[in-house]
Amino acid sequence: MTRILVLLGTSKGAFFLESDAAREDWVLHGPFCEATDLNHVKGDPSTGAIYAAGGNPWFGLDIWKTSDLGSSWTKSAEGLSLPGEEALDSVWSLGIGEGRIYAGTRPAALFESRDGGETWHHLEGLQAHPSRPEWPPGGAGLTLHHIVTDPANPERLWVGISSAGTFYSEDGGVSWRTRNSGIKVVGWEKGDVTYPEFGNCVHGLALGPGGTMYQQGHQGMYRSDDLGAEWQDISAGLPSTFGFPVVAHPHDPETAWFFPMNGDIKGRHCPDGKAAVWRTRDGGRSWEDLREGLPQEHCYFTVLRQAMAGDGLDEVGIYFGTNSGSVYASRDGGARWSCLRRDLPMIRSVETMILA
Repeated sequence: MTRILVLLGTSKGAFFLESDAAREDWVLHGPFCEATDLNHVKGDPSTGAIYAAGGNPWFGLDIWKTSDLGSSWTKSAEGLSLPGEEALDSVWSLGIGEGRIYAGTRPAALFESRDGGETWHHLEGLQAHPSRPEWPPGGAGLTLHHIVTDPANPERLWVGISSAGTFYSEDGGVSWRTRNSGIKVVGWEKGDVTYPEFGNCVHGLALGPGGTMYQQGHQGMYRSDDLGAEWQDISAGLPSTFGFPVVAHPHDPETAWFFPMNGDIKGRHCPDGKAAVWRTRDGGRSWEDLREGLPQEHCYFTVLRQAMAGDGLDEVGIYFGTNSGSVYASRDGGARWSCLRRDLPMIRSVETMILA
């Protein structure tokens, strides 16, 4: 029997929502990880293991792991350190590859485990990139918050760093190239527009089929048809160029979902106090707002950069969590929405895992 898990990383631990293939009734499990401040919870469908990452300055950082859907947990930080005196304060992102687990940190660095998370190895090539001394931090610091792996090629990796931009490796993280061509940066003081090789604030990054990628940046929504080598602005038709999460359709390169905010210095909440997920089905040439079942008055929550995901079923389910602790779901690609849970802690990440 197919089981679907929606994995939630929150400010007070991990939670799992569980359902069957009908996706009608959901059971909530948790909190797990001793109510730890978590940034990302992600599952490995090949093993059934679930990983949870976070940390804070008082208790340090750890990556938790369960192989029995939360009944028991282990944790390890072995190898999660940088040479010299630069200290890591938290793990912000996880990636799952073929026999490999990746962890992104603040300050921005990338680590790999090939033994199921027991030990970690620093992938030094990213920090050895010649642009590294000039990477500007984002509002939350210099943070590696996205790791994208390619199911078709385990050697391909993309990472998103605020505010350094997107970087790409095709040799498993040994060497890296910038992937920011076409991404606009608007100066804070003079409003001047530039397209730098690095130094843009990427927010969301998603890989679709056939090498199609979607990116939500600080100042625009973008699409690439060549694994991120070149990006095209597809913001026209959206209510705002600012937002955080983006989800690519697992089977259709022309379809993606985005949750816009009202602006970077205007509160970072739903435009006009009305919640909507925006969907394109023609590669960004046009957008439609999907509102049925979502609050349409006095709605001021935020959906953070890792807090929206799809489930990969034939009729794709879409899920998102809010900073006010609500989880919304659609079983039909966003046409209709329902609230699965309210009053959870701040939700920082949403991921799905299908268990046969």
